[in-house]
Amino acid sequence: MSQYFKTISEPNEAYLYKEKKSKFYGHAFPLSSKEALVEKINLLKERYSNANHFCYAWQIGVNEPIFKLNDDGEPNNTAGAPIYGQIQSFELTNIVIVVVRVFGGVKLGPGGLVTAYKAAAKGALEQAKIITTEIKDHYTLEFPYSKMHSVIRIVQSEKGTILEQVIENNCKMKISLSQSKSKSFEEKVAESRICHFKKIADID
Repeated sequence: MSQYFKTISEPNEAYLYKEKKSKFYGHAFPLSSKEALVEKINLLKERYSNANHFCYAWQIGVNEPIFKLNDDGEPNNTAGAPIYGQIQSFELTNIVIVVVRVFGGVKLGPGGLVTAYKAAAKGALEQAKIITTEIKDHYTLEFPYSKMHSVIRIVQSEKGTILEQVIENNCKMKISLSQSKSKSFEEKVAESRICHFKKIADID
């Protein structure tokens, strides 16, 4: 089971591919949840108010990834599939590629569309910054306030990151840490008996 995966570090600048007066703008974004996709699509719709199609493919997860393709009105399998093919070709995950088409008045046919969407997606990835990163595990912790410092010491000893915390008489904390540290962290917490912990999904 892999502990590392490849993704992109930040959104790319639009890659433009032209074919018979149609323009295809390829955009690649890091993606950690399905909900985040809606915001990205809406931003592109504001930017390209004259566009006809916003086709995309995304994948999230590593060992059991989930993915989705969308042709957005283009003939079946002429847009989402070739876009997703580039995600697979570059061996990436936690990513969405959106190709925005501004129709130029000339129909391209299924073969022409596949070529255009593939080229726009490939161009977007070629100019993106691809990184290799370690898989993170996420936990929620619950503990009395009197154990706060002890909990933080354990989290820090495993190089964990505190993502959220609620400090009250009964405290709550959400943390992330490298998957390679998870077993050691769980053993330390169980042995100390200072808090209740639960591993949670790292994506929605």
